[in-house]
Amino acid sequence: MRPRLPKWSGTLAAKAAAFITVMCCALAALLGVLVHVQVTNQTVGQARDQALQRLTQATERYEAGDSLKRGAGVDPRGLPRPLRNLAVGGDRGTMVTDFRGRPTMWAAGPADGGRALAVAVDYSQQARTIQGLDRAILWSSGLAIGATLLVGAFAVTRVTRRLHTTALVARRISAGDLDARVNDPRTDPSTKDPARPQDEVAAVAAALDSMASSLQGKLLAEQRFTADVAHELRTPLTGLHAAAELLPPGRPTELVRDRVAALRTLTEDLLEISRLDTGRERLELDTEQLGPLAERAVRGAGSGTEVSVVRDVAVETDRRRLERVLGNLVANAHKHGRGPVVLTVDGPVVTVRDHGDGFPEYLVAHGPQRFRTEGGARGHGLGLTIALGQAEVLGARLEFANAPDGGAVATLTLAAEER
Repeated sequence: MRPRLPKWSGTLAAKAAAFITVMCCALAALLGVLVHVQVTNQTVGQARDQALQRLTQATERYEAGDSLKRGAGVDPRGLPRPLRNLAVGGDRGTMVTDFRGRPTMWAAGPADGGRALAVAVDYSQQARTIQGLDRAILWSSGLAIGATLLVGAFAVTRVTRRLHTTALVARRISAGDLDARVNDPRTDPSTKDPARPQDEVAAVAAALDSMASSLQGKLLAEQRFTADVAHELRTPLTGLHAAAELLPPGRPTELVRDRVAALRTLTEDLLEISRLDTGRERLELDTEQLGPLAERAVRGAGSGTEVSVVRDVAVETDRRRLERVLGNLVANAHKHGRGPVVLTVDGPVVTVRDHGDGFPEYLVAHGPQRFRTEGGARGHGLGLTIALGQAEVLGARLEFANAPDGGAVATLTLAAEER
């Protein structure tokens, strides 16, 4: 199984910071190793040349029979065994070891009698130089990595902040705020520098703003069309209703009156939706007891609904709109579900449940959609849309779900009045 990473590890800023850190460490390590190797080779080479030069001088004095200077001798104490074996074999060589607690560069060559002539050169200064260089490399690498991280974090944060703003605007648009725009200054023609190329984030922001404007235009055109059609239908439907009332009693007359009533209901629903879309609805708030109000709404929606008041509560609401919401929910439960239909009041939460096949999956996932019905269901699909719109006007939350043991459940949550 793959290990689960923390949430912050999935962000662009965290990934960019990790990438910058790894690359900086790798580059610093590579440069540090190269500088260390180069300087160390140069320092060791200079010390080796100095030791071999002193060995040559000591050899000349030894062959001339002169006394050797300090630091030179035949088979001196502390001479490394591998270097002595090399010198006894007839070759010259050098080696760095610790002698008397100090780094020492040894140089040795052959002498008579199977012995080795060697000189010792103090290597402490060169060793301190290399150690100081290593410390300087570590400090400079740390400072370089820190500075690069700060600059990189600043640059990445600017990009991620713009992306976050674009994502927030996209969420506002998906929630219904069609006036939301990113308004990135890099896409504004009045402030944009023509010589400055547009980056990818600005291109995404411009595309989102363009899409929102196009979507808003189409929805406004649809709303105007719906409102115009509904208004135009009211006059002929009023005349048609008056004419139907003048028809003689009989079955054909009942059918005509029924269809005219259905058309009038559809027209009023369309007008109500157009008012909800344009935000022209105004609340008339008053304090109401939720239990009695729910019972009145059920009586207005028809018989056959069980009302259960678990806990009554006073709410500040628009009575007419709340009765409209509850009436639509109850009517939808009777029309598209099966009995028994139960309306439960539990404090500021009202649930309407039937025992039918439940809501369609699209409705549970995305909410009601106007004029959409499934499975040959009767109706025009506006009841739940109106209920959701009126609930939003009331400042309430309306949710749709399916009960585990079957049936559709609509839950309306209101704000209870504080006492």
